[in-house]
Amino acid sequence: MRHIFQNHIGAQRGSHRSDNIFYRSPVFYLRVEKIKKGVFQIMFSFSDIRAGYNNSEILKGISFNVQRGDFTGIIGPNGSGKTTLLRAATKMIKPFKGDVFLEGKNLADMSLKELAVIMAVVPQDTAFVFPFRVIDVVLMGRIPYISRFGFESRKDLKIALEALEFVDALHLKGRFIDELSGGERQRVIIAKAIAQEPKILFLDEPTTHLDINHQVQIFELLRKMNKESGLTIVAILHDLNLASDYCDKLILLSEGVIKSKGVPDEVLNYKTIEEAYKTVVIVKKNPLTSRPHIFLVKKD
Repeated sequence: MRHIFQNHIGAQRGSHRSDNIFYRSPVFYLRVEKIKKGVFQIMFSFSDIRAGYNNSEILKGISFNVQRGDFTGIIGPNGSGKTTLLRAATKMIKPFKGDVFLEGKNLADMSLKELAVIMAVVPQDTAFVFPFRVIDVVLMGRIPYISRFGFESRKDLKIALEALEFVDALHLKGRFIDELSGGERQRVIIAKAIAQEPKILFLDEPTTHLDINHQVQIFELLRKMNKESGLTIVAILHDLNLASDYCDKLILLSEGVIKSKGVPDEVLNYKTIEEAYKTVVIVKKNPLTSRPHIFLVKKD
């Protein structure tokens, strides 16, 4: 992804034309070549995963694939298993049964360091014990590339600054993280994930506690990352309309099983939503995006 940041910044500074970003990116060429030849098309997959906590099974044998370069949304009512899915996907918990694969490799056989150079995670809430400066927070994304007793290199700093510029937060580099607004803070956390140079990014409700303006800004940023660099994104989402407008594919969970999966038009129909969420809705086409839009029906 670093090449994309360099090209993006270069385009902004006038060194390259913005419409040449894709053509100058080795990362983009690599992605297109692999997809065209059918190699590593599946970036991530669950195979008959059963998972939960102690003796309580939350996920009940779910299977799905995420294609390389997709923006996939995980949706479903509270308690449906979304967070458990994320934890199993990122090796935070070990499934009771089944296998998780990342680029064809079993997650169980991969070290945390191996995962860290492929996968980045943006949690719902990020707490910091100390009031770090923004640049130091973003540099934390470079930890997988630094030796145990080593320090950040000039290359690491360059990548961190490029990540901040990519999310339009370079002006915040000297600020303390606890001084930022919710939207600014989330941009910095995403910049940290970008600095990690992942191939796949997992997010847990990335716009929680943000107002409508900042929600749209974050989703526009995620879409830019997905489209310009081919970054695979898997996001747990609460807002069905944002999920519809921004995601290529959706996976709807209900009571620990997959209720529906596919493109938004296939998943977001009134019957499926009413069955999963136990509420009455009307589904119409968004006139701007032609994607499904969910309207709640008020109960008298």
